[in-house]
Amino acid sequence: MRIRIVDAFTDRPFAGNPAGVLLLDAFPDDDRLQKIAMELNLSETAFAHRLPEGSGADWALRWFTPVTEVAMCGHATLATAHVLHTTAAHEGPVRFTTRSGVLSATPGEDGSITLEFPAAPLTPVDVPAGVARALGAEPVTAFDTGPNVGDLLLELEDEKTVLGLSPDHRTLAAYSARGIIVTARAEDPARGHDFVSRCFFPNVGIDEDPVTGSAHTALAPYWSERLGRTDLTGLQASRRPGLVRTGLRGDRVLLTGRAVTVVEGALLV
Repeated sequence: MRIRIVDAFTDRPFAGNPAGVLLLDAFPDDDRLQKIAMELNLSETAFAHRLPEGSGADWALRWFTPVTEVAMCGHATLATAHVLHTTAAHEGPVRFTTRSGVLSATPGEDGSITLEFPAAPLTPVDVPAGVARALGAEPVTAFDTGPNVGDLLLELEDEKTVLGLSPDHRTLAAYSARGIIVTARAEDPARGHDFVSRCFFPNVGIDEDPVTGSAHTALAPYWSERLGRTDLTGLQASRRPGLVRTGLRGDRVLLTGRAVTVVEGALLV
């Protein structure tokens, strides 16, 4: 069983978001998948196996954090598509059947990969009492992001506020199913991004995720409406930052980025 670790949403090693990727003949039992993800101890480990012709997709795909299976993951999908293409396991666009429906990944001539995901439905909600104290900043607005993403989306006053956060992760766990997305308009779009974000997911064992594709299925429609453009670039400003190019296409979101394989090995047990 080959294991690869891929840095996603980056064009250089040791940046972006690392994901484990395992291409299998079939899925073993859930307990074994969870134990492998726990052993790798990355924010996500992706498991995929090829589907027979006529299945409506090319590969089945599942994602596990060190503590649980999740319904959607962007960076591990990008990492899986990268492995499929760089190992010649699949050529051209690939369709994955997942808990979030059929998702596609299309390689670009420049080496990038574009994912097509469902746009998260955004529902305005009141800012929960106590969340400002847990974050260390007062939110401007709050939105629920629906069942696939499962986060509370909070806009903060400015980019500097987002970058300076040092939240109480344990307290944040009470405010959403998965975690908290914080965002703000870019201070200077000439620097190559239109908005910034950070993502805190204590409920799935990840205090802060480096670069989160699924969060951008909510960030893309949110900022497209406010900035009046369908194509944007988001900077996720973690300690391992990454850029996500987003394109809003009706009820779908395109997420474009690059990936780099940094580790390849074998599971011995």
